[in-house]
Amino acid sequence: MPLIETIKDSIRELVGSAVKIFPALLTALIIIFLTRFAAQFAQRITAKIAMKTVSSKSLQFLMAKSASTVTWISGILLACVIAFPGLSLGDIIATLGLSSVAIGFAFQDIFKNFLAGILILLQQPFRIGDQIVVNDYEGTVDQIDIRTTEIITYGGERVVIPNSTVFTSIVRVRTAFAHRRTDLAVGVDYNTSLSQASDILERTISQVEGVLDKPEPEIDLVAFGDSSIDFLVRYWTLSRQKQVRHVQTRAILSIKQAFDKADISIPYPIRTLYYYNQEKYNDSMPTSNNGNPSQSDFSDNYRQ
Repeated sequence: MPLIETIKDSIRELVGSAVKIFPALLTALIIIFLTRFAAQFAQRITAKIAMKTVSSKSLQFLMAKSASTVTWISGILLACVIAFPGLSLGDIIATLGLSSVAIGFAFQDIFKNFLAGILILLQQPFRIGDQIVVNDYEGTVDQIDIRTTEIITYGGERVVIPNSTVFTSIVRVRTAFAHRRTDLAVGVDYNTSLSQASDILERTISQVEGVLDKPEPEIDLVAFGDSSIDFLVRYWTLSRQKQVRHVQTRAILSIKQAFDKADISIPYPIRTLYYYNQEKYNDSMPTSNNGNPSQSDFSDNYRQ
């Protein structure tokens, strides 16, 4: 019958096409399988070369990942060309170019973070292990990936920040240099000899463990406060947050002990409170019978 013959011919054509394309598909699968090992090998070799030529761990990571990614892309493109003989490399590149616009709109945040991560790794405004402040977050940089930067806060929390946020925000790198200055405010009573207090502060802060000799500590008079004359003790320590905190604690203890020994008081804030009898006031001022403010009522009120 004609219908049966047509079906047989179609099946023969399909089987023949499958037989013809099978070696190409098998070769493409083998290429993809080998690409996996090639990518791992390229990543290891690049990592070893990067360790000898680049000091930054972040850049080492970027170079190794880039080598692996390039190897995978090359292997997949080669497999596509072999599996589909009618498809040329130019057609694949053209297709990728047309689809990149739509992909760019759909994944613009991902690409933005990716590009920001590349720039951060290349420019190195900070490194892994640095202590930084980004917006409201402060901690130690634990990892710089292509998409995010991870910091460990001093309270033991992990904060994952998109690289685009890090790249466009003001970042304070507290460990950018080996030393960091601390400004410690100290107030003394108005009856205190300022020269004596300044000498005591300078001598005391210089003897605190952890305070560096160079740069030298400085003692500045900064303001006439409401209840005290205010000093500012400026001293330098190592830049890690733990060391800064420990030295500041020792400095406060030493200054308090030195002032107690010299009979110098650190005054409490002073406030003056006024009390009056609300019944003797119309609006805000006491008045006499004729409607004028009464001095006697005012005086009597404060004597109560």
